Amino acid sequence: MALSISQRLGWRASSGFVGRDIELATLRALLHPGGPLVVYVHGMGGIGKSSLVAAFARQLTAEGHVVLTLDCRAIEPTERGLLEELAAALGAREPTLAALVRHLDAGARPLVLALDAYESFRLLDTWLRQVFIPALPEHVRLILAGREAPLLAWFTADGWHGLFRSLTLGPLPEPDALALATQSGLAPEQAARINRFARGHPLALRLALAAGISSPELPGGAAVLQKVLEQLTRLYLEQVPDRSTRRALQAASVTRRTTRGLLQTLLPDADPDDAFERLRALPFIELGRDGLLLHDVVRQALAADLQASDPATYRAYRQAAWAHLRAELVSAARPELWRYTADMLYLLEHPAVREVFFPSDSQWFAIELAAPEDWAAIAPIVLQHNGPENARLIGTWWQQLPRSFQVVRDDRREVIAFSCLFEHSDARPAHLQADPITRVWEEHLRRHPVAARERVLFHRHWLSRDHGEGPCPEQAAIFLDIKRLYMELRPQLRRIYVLKPTLPAYTQSLRVLGFGELPEATAHIDGVAYGTMMLDFGHESIDGWLGGLVGAQLAAQTPAVVVLDVEGHELLVDGQRVTLTQLELGVMRYLVDRAGQAVPRGDLLEDVWGYSYEGASNVVDVVIATLRKKLGPRAAVIETVPRVGYRFRLP
Repeated sequence: MALSISQRLGWRASSGFVGRDIELATLRALLHPGGPLVVYVHGMGGIGKSSLVAAFARQLTAEGHVVLTLDCRAIEPTERGLLEELAAALGAREPTLAALVRHLDAGARPLVLALDAYESFRLLDTWLRQVFIPALPEHVRLILAGREAPLLAWFTADGWHGLFRSLTLGPLPEPDALALATQSGLAPEQAARINRFARGHPLALRLALAAGISSPELPGGAAVLQKVLEQLTRLYLEQVPDRSTRRALQAASVTRRTTRGLLQTLLPDADPDDAFERLRALPFIELGRDGLLLHDVVRQALAADLQASDPATYRAYRQAAWAHLRAELVSAARPELWRYTADMLYLLEHPAVREVFFPSDSQWFAIELAAPEDWAAIAPIVLQHNGPENARLIGTWWQQLPRSFQVVRDDRREVIAFSCLFEHSDARPAHLQADPITRVWEEHLRRHPVAARERVLFHRHWLSRDHGEGPCPEQAAIFLDIKRLYMELRPQLRRIYVLKPTLPAYTQSLRVLGFGELPEATAHIDGVAYGTMMLDFGHESIDGWLGGLVGAQLAAQTPAVVVLDVEGHELLVDGQRVTLTQLELGVMRYLVDRAGQAVPRGDLLEDVWGYSYEGASNVVDVVIATLRKKLGPRAAVIETVPRVGYRFRLP
């Protein structure tokens, strides 16, 4: 039952929206006097959240209301990112909250602000709830649309009762599902057969129609809809008649977004413009601001299928995408940095890394700035798990830097965990010296300084009331908030110091993320030794660090002939270990982190040796020569780039 061209055009023209009268009425309550300030629409992938928001926006616009819809996937998930986006969209003079509020105050008509793909904005949830939304003029209303349910704080925080409404989006009722299917020209009996296994899920209907599937043999029901979507995606791919479109789909499935440049790199023997247009015509792909976006559910199913059926091609696509993105990142302007950060995050697959950036247990808790009365709850937590002297020291930081404390609350608004994290520059030297832990961190930083513009974080402490340092949802919420701070401080963030975890599994997870142990930075409190781990992000800050993590992960997955063991100060060449000096390690790591890029000699001197290149020194060439000697038959992996410097090529 393949779709004709007219049916495909009819499907696209319909915009994939029917019914949802009850849900539209719930959204319309935003305009009623005494109605909610925020409606949070949530549901599984492909259920129609974006279509609902778009349909409501069309209704309001036709009635003369002002609606602004933002796609959170394309915006840096920081206060700065959202404010800059809003300032550009509204024509405000400055990207500050105060300037935006003044601009909105001058508007005469109500404004509905819709944040779609809100799951991408989890990092901003607390700030939006506590700072941004309360600052807005009374005539502004918000729609938040995402996959995950609202955080607990939306229901329990003071003042939100009656002003927040959660709207769960489920499958379409059968009459609406049949109407959606027949919009493309299908006969009612054909639509009914398709809906037997799609069960009213809009994306499942769309995939079944696109693949020309009429058999009701797939499993049905909400509990297995995810498996239905995966199977439909595979069936659709089998129905694609031409090899070029299939290859383009598979290549696009390994990256967060698809651009012509990426397609040219991933498919060097194909016309990138042709591949781009083939993808753009598909019913589950949309053109976003920074490229083509496959629907997440389809993309994940395609990638999983490719990884299982052809792991070599899957790995090659990811390696090529990584090298392409790293090369583009070098010349990216600051407003574009988030795109590449998000791209690198998407390429990460190591469980220890993904759990830090995408915690699986944090969705029910939000972390927020501690209130003055919260010390009464924090002090007993420290006393219980770390003793009286540590409680006294943490109390000193509470007095000196109260805004460095964040807390996690339960459904009764009680503090169940806390974190103390601050910038080194915010603390007075005397206070750093008074605490044995920050004293050893300060001494290490003095011996190994950073550049004036670079910023350093001290994560002095975190604890859960019930779990101490143990794994728990509260911990995941705290780690998620640290990721938010990483994003806010890029590209100046250079280093973070943390206490060495007492659990070996945590220590290993930190090592995977690039943290190293500092044996010389050990402090003693109440007779207990507290070790230190430190992560130096490098001169490229967060983006360079992420690129290095992905590169290391890809190298570990590849039967490579040359592997750099940073912790062991060794090269693994065809299975044989070769010891490196500190300088050789620094040069090799610098080249490997920028695999495929031409690295100037001056950059190596400035970033590895630590002083500016004046054009006369040959120390770089000497180290390269010794590295090539140690690489032996694999010396060709370090290429000479005439009149520039050197380049490392992935074997």
